[in-house]
Amino acid sequence: MTDTRALAATALAEIALRGTSLREAMERHAPRLADPRDRALLMALLSEGARWWLRFDPALDRLLEQPLRRKEPRIHALLVLGLVQLEVLHLQDYAAVAATVEATRALKRPRLAGLVNAVLRRWQRERVGLLAALDATPPTRHAHPVWLAAAIARDWPDQADAVLAADNLEPPLMLRANRRRTTREALLERLHADGQTATLHPWLADAIVLPHSGDVTRLPGFAEGLFAVQDGAAQAAADLLDARPGQRVLDACAAPGGKACHLLERTDLALTALDSDPARLRRIGQNLTRLGLHADLRAGDAAVPSAWWDGQPYDRILIDAPCSATGVLRRRPDVRLHRREGDIPTLAALQQRILAALWPLLRPGGKLVYATCSLLRAENEAAVQSLLADTPDARPLSFTLPAGQAAAVGWQILPGDGDLDGMYYAVLAKQ
Repeated sequence: MTDTRALAATALAEIALRGTSLREAMERHAPRLADPRDRALLMALLSEGARWWLRFDPALDRLLEQPLRRKEPRIHALLVLGLVQLEVLHLQDYAAVAATVEATRALKRPRLAGLVNAVLRRWQRERVGLLAALDATPPTRHAHPVWLAAAIARDWPDQADAVLAADNLEPPLMLRANRRRTTREALLERLHADGQTATLHPWLADAIVLPHSGDVTRLPGFAEGLFAVQDGAAQAAADLLDARPGQRVLDACAAPGGKACHLLERTDLALTALDSDPARLRRIGQNLTRLGLHADLRAGDAAVPSAWWDGQPYDRILIDAPCSATGVLRRRPDVRLHRREGDIPTLAALQQRILAALWPLLRPGGKLVYATCSLLRAENEAAVQSLLADTPDARPLSFTLPAGQAAAVGWQILPGDGDLDGMYYAVLAKQ
């Protein structure tokens, strides 16, 4: 029988110390757990371990005479998870400590079991003072990289504290009802009959909200393709693109395909879903199949359309650009461990290249929606303003959404606005 906490420590060490993504770690390790409850615990431990690593990793330097990061990375990660269980998941103290000590033995490090026990017991004894020391320093208080907290404060000075707080809260689970196969109301009834706490989203026409994440494959209707998982901020893309029946639509940088599927659920389109990664393109295909949809899947670089474009203009183009993902830290907490300040100029340059390359593919009178899941202005307004400065036939369209605020160009949803993920949108018309 696999020890869930030992498995979580192994996976968290990979995420925090080796750069593995949380999704990759789950895909690799979760199949070793047969019980859905154990898989749910693994996901909770990894999510909160990644979210709070920058708080509890330094805390161990106060509790250990000799650091364990390099010599015993899995035990170091296990200790972080011990603190997460005590302070974040609020498991019963005795059970959390006992299970963490037992995981030390499952990791075949029985000689360190006493050390793990002593560290966690010391934390319990000195908890008030240790927490106060962590709260006294911004990086360990809000568990964000120093550079990112500074960038958020620079770009959004009045909202910075709220953004940092929102990033550290569990997001709700949002479903998107597949209009081709059900109605939102019918799906809600099935969820209620299954004992789920679910509500209709107040302004997104296809969204249903559940308070907590879980194994969505076990929800009623998943196997039948009645819904997909998609945050509400991303669901707004279909409304903004406003695609009409029969139009040619390009979804550039389309993986994993949520927005493409949503567009096809809404209306009949000649939709091309483009992505540079063949493996991610296959994932789009799997999602289309489950939902009973069809699109033209193409592998290609959005910044080099000559390699894949058939020469026919598009009525609508959606660019969900590669970005820093700084708007979705509450849902992808590992991003804060992997993203670097130097990534931002590189991403901004790529975004501008993609915009400039795809604009000529839009027919006159057509509409382009530019989106990122970033909250950094360099990736958002700056990219759009660069295109507008160089493109006389591009005109920004004004719009509002019930959550978020107007940006210099377009609209910015910050993490937590309307309990949504962070998302930026700009809508451009071709004159």
